[in-house]
Amino acid sequence: MTAEKITTITPLVYGKMVNAAAAKLSANAENINKLNVFPVPDGDTGTNMALSMASGAEYERESQDQTVGLLSKATAKGLLMGARGNSGVILSQIFRGMANSMGEKETLSARDMADALMEAAKVAYKSVMKPTEGTILTVIREAAAEADRSATAGDDLPTLMEKTFAASQKALDSTPDLLPVLKEVGVVDSGGQGLVMVLSGFSEVVLGTFDEDNLKAPDNAELDQMVSNLHAGAQADESLNPEDIKYGYCTEIMVDLGVGTTYDQPFDYDKFYNYIADKGDSLLVINDDDVVKVHVHTEDPGSIIHWGTEFGSLRKVKVDNMRDQQQAVIDKQEAENQAAGQAKKPVEAPEKSVFAVASGDGIAKLFESLGVYQVITGGQTMNPSTKDFVDAIEQSGAKEAIILPNNSNIFLAADQAKDLADVPVSVVKSRSIQQGLTAMLGYNPDASLEDNQAAMTEELATVVSGAVTQAVRETTLKGHDIKKGDWLGMKDGEIVVVGKQLVETAKSLLQEMCDDDSEIVTIISGKGAKAKDEKALEEAIEEIDDDLEIEVHNGGQDLYPFLLSVE
Repeated sequence: MTAEKITTITPLVYGKMVNAAAAKLSANAENINKLNVFPVPDGDTGTNMALSMASGAEYERESQDQTVGLLSKATAKGLLMGARGNSGVILSQIFRGMANSMGEKETLSARDMADALMEAAKVAYKSVMKPTEGTILTVIREAAAEADRSATAGDDLPTLMEKTFAASQKALDSTPDLLPVLKEVGVVDSGGQGLVMVLSGFSEVVLGTFDEDNLKAPDNAELDQMVSNLHAGAQADESLNPEDIKYGYCTEIMVDLGVGTTYDQPFDYDKFYNYIADKGDSLLVINDDDVVKVHVHTEDPGSIIHWGTEFGSLRKVKVDNMRDQQQAVIDKQEAENQAAGQAKKPVEAPEKSVFAVASGDGIAKLFESLGVYQVITGGQTMNPSTKDFVDAIEQSGAKEAIILPNNSNIFLAADQAKDLADVPVSVVKSRSIQQGLTAMLGYNPDASLEDNQAAMTEELATVVSGAVTQAVRETTLKGHDIKKGDWLGMKDGEIVVVGKQLVETAKSLLQEMCDDDSEIVTIISGKGAKAKDEKALEEAIEEIDDDLEIEVHNGGQDLYPFLLSVE
């Protein structure tokens, strides 16, 4: 479907641009994920940017403002609160810069759009302590510079956006020449690719060529993963009252378009999407030429199902009562607490509370045993959003907070939470679970926030972190020819061992980690590890140095059978 070119960005056009960007990122999330340099299961760039942009689009749709400037502020706020991973935070800063420039303008001209992009680039660069070229920053800078040249030349809005998008693609293509690791692996920068998708959506709306039907829809497994990611940001826990859930029914449908006895009208993405958007939240709508797939939290699942039948034949319907599910979580937790003779965690947090990011019940218990008040679920498989941190801190009642991100890809979201929380917050830049656990050895609940940050940060350097996982894609990196399914041994985030067998890879990794000063080796076993594997590792440690002290814990983490530390 082709519409007329647009020469002025009105509030309606701006909304279409934001939602087109969100749709582009959602449809291309997995392709962007595949560009990640490290072939490990992680909170990938495409997923992070798609979920961050989806939050921005949701805030824009829910805003009652009637000017582009105020809608842009709502979008930027949504992106900031929903920002996941460093790429999501940088994207939020790009939209923050645009909102700063737009101010309270009712509409935007070509010159206004160029100014907004120039300010976006400036704010994005300032948001990163050490800006690196060959990344999303290069793409926004080059795109903004071209927009400025185009506006100065007197181009109209469609021409400006077309040139801006072309410049972003050219900048993206140059990223391997600016960042050697990209050239080695043979990919462009994943964050830059995500921004190109955003600018592509903007440009197509203005040029009148945006057509949702032509977007590649992820397969069912990919859709399920995106739904899982949405839920991961707000997992049920015993502290949430079921009655506080605004939209109580998790509803999923899949519709074969244009067929069946109920088929009444041709599929139009915007019309289809906007109807459902008014019925709830946590919305995903993904389609190709033949099928549309929907996930939404709503109070009226019947209307969603009926709406789907207007456009074709239902292939799948799934409705879950989330209030009942939440009550079941509460009942189960209370039963477990009673059986174990444990008292529930008090509602009030200590005046000074530590919040750590981790996944795995065993790891959570390790952090709590060291004095962490709350473990925020996330880390490798799902990066918490800025809002997740802010909500956890403010709902705890703590008067001061310390955040242990335990993953460098969470640093920027944690920093944003520090600025947004109502109480003083310090972020201790732990890059791994092992560093986070070690940092807690420097924690003193009676010390000041500043002294704790200094002492905990000092502890980070005393531990060497190791992790064993399987490669999720094929690549060549720093001399290693990696095949999908190979076992990877990583020392402080760098791949140092590639093997075909789990235990042998872990043994080789330990040899790389230990030196003459090593005293303690800790093994944290995940779900993929077996007792015999743990025993084999203990024997390997004794062969390296029989004076080494060995600790073994069951972490229960996914995807990483072994997390190792040497102190």
